[in-house]
This record gives sequence, structure tokens and C-alpha cells, in this order.
Amino acid sequence: MMKIPPYLKKGDLIGVTCASSKMELYQAEYAAKVLESWGFRVHLGITVGTSFHNFSAPDELRLEELQDMLDDPEIKAILFGRGGYGMICLLDQLNFHKFKKHPKWICGYSDVTALHSHLHQKVGVASLHSLMCSGITRVTEEDAYVQSLRDALEGKRYRYEFESHELNRKGTARGQLVGGNLTLLASLSGSESQIDTKGKILFLEDIGEYRYSVDRLMYNLKRAGYLEDLAGLIIGTFTEAKDTETPFGQTEFEIIENIVKDYDYPVCYNFPVGHQHENYALKIGFHHELKVSNKECYLKELKK
Repeated sequence: MMKIPPYLKKGDLIGVTCASSKMELYQAEYAAKVLESWGFRVHLGITVGTSFHNFSAPDELRLEELQDMLDDPEIKAILFGRGGYGMICLLDQLNFHKFKKHPKWICGYSDVTALHSHLHQKVGVASLHSLMCSGITRVTEEDAYVQSLRDALEGKRYRYEFESHELNRKGTARGQLVGGNLTLLASLSGSESQIDTKGKILFLEDIGEYRYSVDRLMYNLKRAGYLEDLAGLIIGTFTEAKDTETPFGQTEFEIIENIVKDYDYPVCYNFPVGHQHENYALKIGFHHELKVSNKECYLKELKK
């Protein structure tokens, strides 16, 4: 049974940490002001605005701060500053004993996919695939994607509509929602953090990958069993796509269509989740309904 962390109310404390790559302090400070305008209190960790090569800080310091925030009963949600790389270095050293007794919302995407997957598969706690501090900017402060983070934290159910795509495979699916960054999910193959996707709705997104690499990563997921027995598949955006001097010959969506052509579950493409402005908050571990048709395409959070 998946545990659901308590939803936030005014006055609750959100911890901000950079458990992976570094980010500028001013970005986190601006995001903190937005969170405070929603009625929450914000604690910026010591890894915010610091630098250690590509990381925000050495492994030991990033681990200590994340562990402290997981254990601190006053902190009701942890919002990551940004992704990048570094979560996998910490994952096996984290202790979830206190967290399981008093779960809180873990919010982020990209590199945070490793933590989301581990929480779902090994800890049994729902989490929030959402934008991070780096995505809360002056451009997006009042838009639907930033608002989706607030709504999710406050416990509002969502129904996201999206445009039809020519490669969509029609159908309706119901199941737990899981997934995240394609590269991270592939890197977890064969580990204890690999998600059991049977009967679930899987979503995928990525950034900056060569097309041949997307093909290889999708074959990894197929061979590892991620794509078998799904209820449905959601393909988000693949931004900053790259190709070799000799073109691969397929777009990212065409590559994925080819990999999943032998399955019969519904598939939708270009759902607004990923490394761009249009990045809806998604509750991992919650049951959802996915509908893909010519007239109507939506992803809806279901009641418990």
C-alpha cells in the first residue's frame, strides 16, 4: 500500500536543497519568495548557491543535508533546487527509517528520478514529479505549470488535457503513475530501485540526448522489462535533441513508436512534462486515468 504524505497547509515548512548539481543562489531566493507568497515557510539549505566542481558540494555534505531534511519532522516537503547529476551517488547511503514513519513530499524531476523510483519501489511512499526552484522564474510565476506544483502540494486533484498527436495509439488506461527521465530510468535497470511497471502508466522524458542514444535507452527499457504489461505509456518532451553527422533517420517519437509497436496499450506523445516551461506536476504512485482519442486526450488523477 503506497503511503501518501500529508498535504501542506499555510505555515508549513518547505526545505530546499541541491543534492545534485550547483545552482545560483538568486534563483533559489526568488523561488523561495514565490513559495512564501503561497503561505509556506522556506528553509534554504547550505548546498544552495555553493559549488564543488559540477556539484553543489561534496557527496558527504549533500548527503548530510538531504538526510537531515528527510528526518526533520518540521519540514513537510523537500523541493530540489535543480537536477543535473549527483543523486545516484547518495541513494544507497540514505536512511528512510524516520521518513517512512513521517513521510513528506519529495518534489523535483530530471536527476531526482532516481530518488522517485527508489521511493516508489523500495520505500512505498508517493512523491511529486514537478518543476524545481530553477523552473520558478519571473516568466512562469503565475502560469498553470507553476500553479500545478502549488495545487499538488495542497492536495487538489488534477485533470490535464493535452493535444492529440499523429503517432498516438488510442485507448483508455488506468493504473498507478510512475516514470520520469529516460536516461535515469535506464541507469537504474537491474538495481533494487528499478520500478516494477506491471499494470502501471509509465511516463518518459529527456533532454540533450543523441537520437541513437534514445534508441539504445529505449531498447534498455524494453530488455529490462519496463515496457511489458503496461497499462499505458506517456511520452513527454525530448528537448535539445541532437543528431550525428550522418542522421539517425528517425525523430525521438518515431524511435519510441518503433520500440513499442508490438504492444497494444494506449500511447500518447508530446505530453507537457519534461525539461521545458510546460512541465505539469505529477503525483507518482497515485492511480490515474489516461484517455487517448481523436476527440479527447487527458490524464486524470483518480480518487483514492
